[in-house]
Amino acid sequence: MANSMTGFGRGEASGSGYQVSIELKSVNHRFLEIVVRTPRNYSSFEERIRKMLQEKYQRGRIEVYLNVVETEGRKRLAKVDNDLALSYDKTLKDLSLALHTAYETDIYRLVSLPEVLSVEEPVIDLDALWGVCAEALFKASEGFGQMRRTEGGKLTVDLLQRLDLISEHLQTIAERAPFVVTDYQERLQERLQTILGEVELDGARLANEVLYFADRASITEELVRFDSHLAQGREALGSQDPVGRKLDFLVQEMNREINTIGSKANDLRIGQQVVSVKTELEKIREQIQNLE
Repeated sequence: MANSMTGFGRGEASGSGYQVSIELKSVNHRFLEIVVRTPRNYSSFEERIRKMLQEKYQRGRIEVYLNVVETEGRKRLAKVDNDLALSYDKTLKDLSLALHTAYETDIYRLVSLPEVLSVEEPVIDLDALWGVCAEALFKASEGFGQMRRTEGGKLTVDLLQRLDLISEHLQTIAERAPFVVTDYQERLQERLQTILGEVELDGARLANEVLYFADRASITEELVRFDSHLAQGREALGSQDPVGRKLDFLVQEMNREINTIGSKANDLRIGQQVVSVKTELEKIREQIQNLE
């Protein structure tokens, strides 16, 4: 069955001193757009996450939220820039001499000067952490994909029912089509008799006119093509491949055929069926915007 583009999934994993959670959310989009939101320290994971999702999904706007929590304390070290501290000290001594003031070295004041004392963050083992992230992403993707499949299944059932309903309308149109010509012939004879009165009708010319109308009003080819589009639509909905774009194209073709049928038949009863078919096609068009 076809997959929906709407989905949500969440996965968690822990290891290497981290607790990682990932959320996936998706909405409709003509193409595949993946937006990854990660803490600044882990921005290097964005491309890896994007690549994993690109291998599984082909349409939809997918938003990824990565959250990382440290479960084991990492040692932070203080670091002193000795050269800078000595430079500050010498500069201050020179200044005191120039100003003829007393100066005594005060280590506590020196370390408070800009960039003398800093905190060195421990190095993050990104490769180890990525293993934990990949596990969380896999779990999130499982739930995410299942929701898309479930929603897609519901949409597929609805779309198949609408295609069946359209088939019923087309059957009604096909049954009515032969009577369009006979009704036209009867109306034409009545008008001619009204105009000509007792004058005898030219049967050959009347027959030619009816044949010309029958050829012009024939909707057989349109009905055959429409049936073919319906069959392709059902086949696509039974496929595991992304079908949204194909169905969108088929609906455009169906609309073209039904418009032609309505204009060529020029019949009230067929016109009523045409309106019903176009209504269903519009509902189908709206629904397939949700399919991958």
